[in-house]
Amino acid sequence: MSDAVPAPTPSSPAAPAPTLASLQDARTAPLRRRRRRWPWVLLALLLVGAGAAVMAPRSTEVQASTVATAWPTARFAQLNASGYVVAQRRASVASKATGRLVELRVREGSALKAGDLIARLDASDVQAAIAAAEAALAQARAGQAQADAQLRQAQVELGNADAELQRIRGLEQQGFVSPQALDATRRCADSARAALALAQAGIASARAGQAQALAQLQAQRVNRDNTEVRAPFDGVVLVKNANVGDMITPFSSAAGTSGAVVTMADMGTLEVEADVAEANVGLVRIDQPVEITLDALPEARFRGSVARIVPTVDRAKATVMTKVRFERLDPRILPEMSAKVAFLSQAPGPGDDRPVTAVNPKTVVQRDGRALVFRIQGDTVEAVPVTTGRTLGDTLELTGATLKPGDRLVLSPPEQLKAGAREAVTGK
Repeated sequence: MSDAVPAPTPSSPAAPAPTLASLQDARTAPLRRRRRRWPWVLLALLLVGAGAAVMAPRSTEVQASTVATAWPTARFAQLNASGYVVAQRRASVASKATGRLVELRVREGSALKAGDLIARLDASDVQAAIAAAEAALAQARAGQAQADAQLRQAQVELGNADAELQRIRGLEQQGFVSPQALDATRRCADSARAALALAQAGIASARAGQAQALAQLQAQRVNRDNTEVRAPFDGVVLVKNANVGDMITPFSSAAGTSGAVVTMADMGTLEVEADVAEANVGLVRIDQPVEITLDALPEARFRGSVARIVPTVDRAKATVMTKVRFERLDPRILPEMSAKVAFLSQAPGPGDDRPVTAVNPKTVVQRDGRALVFRIQGDTVEAVPVTTGRTLGDTLELTGATLKPGDRLVLSPPEQLKAGAREAVTGK
C-alpha cells in the first residue's frame, strides 16, 4: 500500500517583497517620535526648576565678625608700640690673654655668680714665669737677710769703736797715751761709722730688690689670672662662643679664632625697648603705667612702667626709644622676645587683670527694645540676646556667658534679617 500525497490547497495572493525605502522608514519612525517629545520634557524641567527656585528661601549676603577675648585695660590705652625684650646688663665675656682654650665649665643656660670660673686658657708659660719670679723673690729675701746681718755687725763694730775712743781720750787726758794713739782710735771709729752707713744702704738696696721681685711675681700671677675667664656679674649664659681647643684672641679678628668665650646676661635687668613715633612721644612720661604683651606668651599680660626715655630721635625711623621695666619678672620672659606695649592713662584696677568676651560694636543691634546679635550657625543665623558692658578700645564687652570666643556673628545686620534666615558670607 503506497503513501498518498495530499493535493495542494489554494492559497492567498503572495505579499509583495519589502523595498529599501520602506525598511528605512520603519527604522527612523521611533527616532522621530522621540525627537518630538524632547522639547516638551525640557520645558517641563525648566518649569520645575523655576518653581523650586521661587519656593526656596532666599539667602542674604552678610559679612561676618568673630567673638574675641579682650582685656579691660584696653579702655585706658592711649598709645601702642612694639619692641623687644633686652637685658640692660649683657656682656661678651673673654680673656685678656691670648691662648688655647683648655677648659670650659659652662653651657647655654648655666646660671653663674659673679667671680665663678667659666673657662681656662693654657697657662704653662705663665706658670714657668711665676716659678722664676718666686725664685727671684726668695733670692731677694736672702739678700735682705744678709744685709740685715751686715748692718748688725756694723752697729756692733761702731759701738766698740766709740767705746774705745772714749777710753783712749780719758787716758790721753791723764797723759798715759800719746796724741797719735788717740788719732788712730778716732780713725777706727770713723771707719766703723762708714761701715754702718754702707750696711744701711745695703739694707735699702735689699728691700728694693725684694719689692721688685715681689712685683714681678704679682705681675705673673695677674697674667695667670688673665688666662681664667670669670663671670663679671650674676647672670645666665646665653651663647657659647668657643669650644675647648679654640684659639682665643680677644683683640684680633683672624680666621679660625674666637674673641668672646661666652655671652651672658643679667636676667634681673630685663626691660622692653619700644620705638615710639616722634609725633606721639608727648603722650609718654616717666613712670607711666603700661601693659606688656609678649608674642611668645599671648595669654599673659604683664604690668610695667616707663623707666627711661632715650633723649634722641632715630632720624631714619623718626622714632624715640622708650625703655619699659616689668613690675614683676617672670621666668618665662627671655631676651630678644618680641613685645607690644600699651601706654595707659591710669594704672589698672584689681579687676582688670582677667580677660572678658568682646565683640565688634557693629554686630550688636536693637530689636524690640533689647540688644541682639545674629550668630551664624551653618548656613542660617539665630538671634542671641546679649548684655553689653564697657567699651574696650575697638571692641564692646559682653557681660553674659551666651557667646564664646570663636563664634561667628553677622556684621552690621540689615533690618530685614530675621532668625532662621539663610545667609551667604561675603567677607570677614
